[in-house]
Amino acid sequence: MLTGELRSQIDAIWNSFWSGGISNPMEVMEQITYLLFLRRLDDLHTLEENKSVRLSQPMERRTFPEGPDAKGRDYNDLRWSRFKNFSPAEMYTVVGEHVFPFLRTMGGDGSTYAQHMKDARFTIPTAALLAKVVDLLDHIPMEDRDTKGDLYEYMLSKIASAGQNGQFRTPRHIIQLMVELTAPTAKDVICDPASGTCGFLVAAGEYLRDKHPEILRDPLAREHFHHGMFHGYDFDNTMLRIGSMNMALHGVDNPDIRYKDSLAQDHAGDEEKYSLILANPPFAGSLDYENTAKDLLAIVKTKKTELLFLALFLRLLKPGGRAAVIVPDGVLFGSSKAHKELRRMLVEDQKLDAVISLPSGAFKPYAGVSTAILLFTKTNSGGTDKVWFYDMKADGWSLDDKRQPLLSEDKLGLQPLKDGRSQLSEAEHAKNNLPDVLARWGQRDDAELERDRTDQSFCVPKGDIVGNDYDLSINRYKEVVHAVSEHLPPKEILAKLAVLELEIQAGMKELEGMLN
Repeated sequence: MLTGELRSQIDAIWNSFWSGGISNPMEVMEQITYLLFLRRLDDLHTLEENKSVRLSQPMERRTFPEGPDAKGRDYNDLRWSRFKNFSPAEMYTVVGEHVFPFLRTMGGDGSTYAQHMKDARFTIPTAALLAKVVDLLDHIPMEDRDTKGDLYEYMLSKIASAGQNGQFRTPRHIIQLMVELTAPTAKDVICDPASGTCGFLVAAGEYLRDKHPEILRDPLAREHFHHGMFHGYDFDNTMLRIGSMNMALHGVDNPDIRYKDSLAQDHAGDEEKYSLILANPPFAGSLDYENTAKDLLAIVKTKKTELLFLALFLRLLKPGGRAAVIVPDGVLFGSSKAHKELRRMLVEDQKLDAVISLPSGAFKPYAGVSTAILLFTKTNSGGTDKVWFYDMKADGWSLDDKRQPLLSEDKLGLQPLKDGRSQLSEAEHAKNNLPDVLARWGQRDDAELERDRTDQSFCVPKGDIVGNDYDLSINRYKEVVHAVSEHLPPKEILAKLAVLELEIQAGMKELEGMLN
């Protein structure tokens, strides 16, 4: 957890950027990302130096070359540990005129984040601001994965709170719920085809560290974790840089985070490659057929991005692979031929596991559209016998544009789940359904089968779904309990009416007497 002091420092830096003339929060985040990358490069170089001294051998891999750069400056001056001690004016000159040109031309450490630095731009406006930011970042214990990860997450939250580019941020508690629902394993190959800041991939990595700590003790499993497990696509270079750094600061050495327009490019190299997909893709509307990957149109002929993304997920998953993805409600009940066909495929050709309806304000202030989490397994041979539905009413935060927490921090998210049971009271559950979702999900093949359709969750047999034209909206199957009124016998009602009539007549006579 970040200390209040550290949060205050970050807030001060953020405000300094704004007062210094950088009003775009994405640009602020990008500049801080570059500086964190520079510090990481220096740390790697220092590790190599120490290894060289310890083994009395030449350095195997130099991040910073020996000698001067093209402008005559010693490459050692480009290292974080060196320029952080310069005067603000000299630091500003070195970083702007030497460090950033070096960043754009270097091969880096061969990692994906090094590749994303080739068009790095230095836009910090003043020497004083640069010195202030460098001083803050220098005091972050970068060897502490939790601290630097939380630091970056806190800065990313500022992108959302600034009201710009919020579409790149799925609420962290929703991400964590989806990761827990799919329970990643040490052998999974995980993909987010609309990765943004890599929130889903980061959460999956943290889950594995927590639930499968042996993954980092076994050499083969550790190699897979750092170099083969995590894959993300995006077509925004800024997001690729930020997402890659987010993964690096959460302790993943070399994730595959690359440029790709997921809906426009064919997927020959990635077909049936992944065992788990976690995603909340942007649903921007529609694409022209000529701009859409032909292999997706072969699955479902449509221009709608929400349906094309579902087709993409089916394309990328290997048989036996599973997915937890967010879709707009229209996917669940849309009446077009493409809508129905895609739902039919999920139910008949694959195994549709669950539909979790999310509160309509879950993505405010950026979007008020109603959404749901779809969980399915790719089988290519069917397997759907029932579908589990959950009607989530609250996620722990207010559903207005402010999205304020409704409970104390220890009662938010999935924290109140102990031994497979929610520890929240009924009143607290009314404000945070997440622990209950996960608890009931674990009983979907057992106690959940007995639930009535008047409950918050229940199972629907495949036959009912087929009979409703593959409609997957929860309201199609949910039954409402109507309150039963207590009625008096007719004789008593008539007697009460007679008394009431006499009282009215007496009142009328009294009123006439007063008027006369």
